[in-house]
Amino acid sequence: MSPGRALPVPPLLIITDRGQADRDLPDIAEAAFQAGARWLSLRERDLKANARDALLRALVALGTRHGARITLHGAPEAALAAGAAGVHLPAGAVAAEARRCLGPAGLIGISVHDEAELGAASGADYVTVSPVFLSASKPGYGPALGLAGLTALARRAPCPVVALGGVTAERAADCLRAGAAGVAVMGPVMRAPEPGREVAALLSALGRARG
Repeated sequence: MSPGRALPVPPLLIITDRGQADRDLPDIAEAAFQAGARWLSLRERDLKANARDALLRALVALGTRHGARITLHGAPEAALAAGAAGVHLPAGAVAAEARRCLGPAGLIGISVHDEAELGAASGADYVTVSPVFLSASKPGYGPALGLAGLTALARRAPCPVVALGGVTAERAADCLRAGAAGVAVMGPVMRAPEPGREVAALLSALGRARG
């Protein structure tokens, strides 16, 4: 199967998790952006609002310098206030509510783990489908979908699909061939001794698959 419909953003999404990181998130983001990443989402749901908003503003400023989009796993109002490009919403969320807040230019994604959740994702710009592979970063969502499951959901999705869960540079091309328009990674970049090198390997794999 050929790569899926094009995303309105670059095909590599980096999702943060400071619990897995051995350095500050802005330092990881800087290394990732220097390596060519252009999309990062802040996913630190345990942070209090003030700390989250300050971190989001810092990442938005950093992203602006590199021409990268920053999104928030969180409230559309917080993303709008910080100047973020958009939000990523949990499974079952209503994209239309975020759209009213962010406007037509806002980037809206929704998490999907099965066909039932996919049916509720109307109005999103993209969905993440997970877990494609077994992953320590995405426990608790049932068995891995595998490439066949990814293909099945990508065929039914109302918007481009981003593959999430256990994705590595070695698996990225397979995800695109299975119908994903892009891939999302968390642990491999957060835990990497050299995040920039990990990002470069992912981008290289995606480039070969797309080109």
